[in-house]
Amino acid sequence: MKRTKFPASDDSGKVEDKSNSMNLSETKSTKANLKFLAPSQEEWLELYPIIDEGDDDYEIKKRKATEAKEALRETLLAALQMPNLLVFAGSGTSLGAKIGGPSMWDLWDYAMHENPPTAQGEKPTLRKESKQVIETVGYNLQTQKENIEALLSRCEAYLEVHTDKSVQDFVKECKGITLERCSKFLWDSTSGEWKDKKLDGHGIFLHRLSRRRVRDPRLKIFTTNYDLCFERAAALKSLIVVDGFSFAQPRRFGPSYFEYDIVRRSMVSNEVGDPLEGVFHLLKLHGSVNWERDGNGGICEKICPDPSKACLIYPASGKYQQTYLQPHLELMAQYLASLRQPNTCLIVTGFGFNDDHLAEPILAAITSNSQLRIIIADYKAEDNLAGRAENASRYWGQLLELSRSGENIWFVNASFGEFANLLPDLKALTPAQQLEKTIRRIGTQS
Repeated sequence: MKRTKFPASDDSGKVEDKSNSMNLSETKSTKANLKFLAPSQEEWLELYPIIDEGDDDYEIKKRKATEAKEALRETLLAALQMPNLLVFAGSGTSLGAKIGGPSMWDLWDYAMHENPPTAQGEKPTLRKESKQVIETVGYNLQTQKENIEALLSRCEAYLEVHTDKSVQDFVKECKGITLERCSKFLWDSTSGEWKDKKLDGHGIFLHRLSRRRVRDPRLKIFTTNYDLCFERAAALKSLIVVDGFSFAQPRRFGPSYFEYDIVRRSMVSNEVGDPLEGVFHLLKLHGSVNWERDGNGGICEKICPDPSKACLIYPASGKYQQTYLQPHLELMAQYLASLRQPNTCLIVTGFGFNDDHLAEPILAAITSNSQLRIIIADYKAEDNLAGRAENASRYWGQLLELSRSGENIWFVNASFGEFANLLPDLKALTPAQQLEKTIRRIGTQS
């Protein structure tokens, strides 16, 4: 009896990258893990089930898999054609063996231990400076565990009422480590070249989402990541990023730049130009590795910013308060306003819903915006919703309840790279599919 993975029968994309949103301890996912859960449904639908060709119900399972793939494809097509398309990209879009971005454990390891990275199975040893800071600020390793967020938060609170150079130096060192680790995984210092192969998933994701109708509002990508994955992937695909910075050097941040657009105009006529294809907005809610705050309070781009001037909200539990500073205030305002727009689809990928100030607005939008559709893609979405994942956020349970009560929330059990390959290519649609897409657009707007 032959045991086979049922192959894809549509053109929604091959599943090639299996590790883009995984942490280093995660086992590599396979096509058999790809499934989705529709609103008001109890059963996950598998896209590539492993079935036995000799089974009596082989044809039934085969048909159900085909129907599941078609249902997901139709859902994604409808999502991409909605007038307002938003993406929330969390740290998971930069993690995994292929991309190699740092996890929170990596940052703790490099900041705290004698010989990072700590080999698996090896007992890590704290540096003398790390031990001293832990003792000075009263950080309890037994209860708060090895959590770089909690430790930096404790340090910041301590420095509010004490002047301690050793703690100040430690915090600055941690900031420098964050900048370095969030930059060097994309750059080969030996050859002086970008590691572009790491960004295949980002490239596919941007390429397919950016091929929407140019007359629709621009795609908006909100991300908490400091790294330059989306910027570099956009450059490789000849896409144009509007990120709130000026178009002249030195590039300086200004909220009004988000109101600019790029059009193509004829050189021989005075007609109003047509919007240019491949333009999207990128809003980095927690800052970037190439942002630096100057002495006048402005923000400009700089290749290697000084850690003490870097414009980042570092991983600490004070994130909520820090979002009241510019440019984070402007970026958060746009995030909140975008979620309230009618006829909006929000795609969430690589986000564990562990930041209250980012998760709460999504829940509020679900209950207040009746025209909001949400698609949540995560490599362990099924485990998070079932309560099997360790330290899963409480928001997963709330989202599941809302979905089962009829809210338009879809869950896709897939990594970032896998999800990118599931996205349909709008330019590949047949004329009949294009007509169907137009009819559906009219229906959503009526």
